[in-house]
Amino acid sequence: DLPHSGAALDVAGGTGHNALWLAQRGLDTTLVDISDKALAFAQTRAQALGVTLTRECMDLEEDALPTSKIGDGTWDVIIGMNFLLRPLFSEYIRLLAPGGWLLVCQPTVTNLECHSRPGRRYLIERGELRELTQGLDPVRFEEGWTAQGQHLARMLSRKPGRARAT
Repeated sequence: DLPHSGAALDVAGGTGHNALWLAQRGLDTTLVDISDKALAFAQTRAQALGVTLTRECMDLEEDALPTSKIGDGTWDVIIGMNFLLRPLFSEYIRLLAPGGWLLVCQPTVTNLECHSRPGRRYLIERGELRELTQGLDPVRFEEGWTAQGQHLARMLSRKPGRARAT
């Protein structure tokens, strides 16, 4: 469902697995993480793959999400995986371009039934992801146990409006 062009943001993306995939699809991709080492590793992988990756080292508890350098500063795709900072959800919605995509995957509190980590602070409540993404149109939503033994909430949603021509 995701586009092959436009601007993409991978939030707290670590070593860039998702960011590199987006860049390989043809998106102008920015990877944000707190770890200089993870960002350096992502850059090495990007060079080996022959793709361009913008990297920004920031503490998302202190720093605002970056804006896109394309067009009006909004993003066509935002990915947030395994990083829970609830105030970011309103920023995701604000920074998505009309027709833009948000992909989120987050462990839920049900995960504590089998695992002691991550702690409750880093886990989303069952059904909470739908609440945090109000204003977006859900395309796919699932909440449940994975084959790897994690209980995850996963959602692909889209901001209402016509996607910009890229």
